Amino acid sequence: MPPPAIIALLDWPPAWFLARLLMVSAYLVGAVTKLADWPAAVAEQAHFGLVPAASWAALTIGVELLGPLLILSGRLVWLGAGMLGAFTFLAALLANNFWMLPAGPARFMATNAFFEHLGLVGGFILLAMAARHRSP
Repeated sequence: MPPPAIIALLDWPPAWFLARLLMVSAYLVGAVTKLADWPAAVAEQAHFGLVPAASWAALTIGVELLGPLLILSGRLVWLGAGMLGAFTFLAALLANNFWMLPAGPARFMATNAFFEHLGLVGGFILLAMAARHRSP
């Protein structure tokens, strides 16, 4: 059983919202950054070989905005978490393909980034599970 202070923190009403905000903050920042610099957003997609790059940039921005909004609204959290989990998994496969790199610092960094992304995917699964068991 956790200590009373931890229980009080976990039961504190804003904690549920703050935890969700922390989970989605990178995606919100990413979307706003891409919207602020559209050419860079398109170039990023082109860098990963996605064609047409502009369509992929728009889709990425859409997922990075809609997923967090669903999660933060407390409605359809499972859908927002699923969107961001799938997006994060696919992005990890595309951007952190460590298995294609020769041994060395670049492979080490890509391996770490890949598994950090898998951790986020697990976090989104847990978020959907927690939302399902939370009373409204």
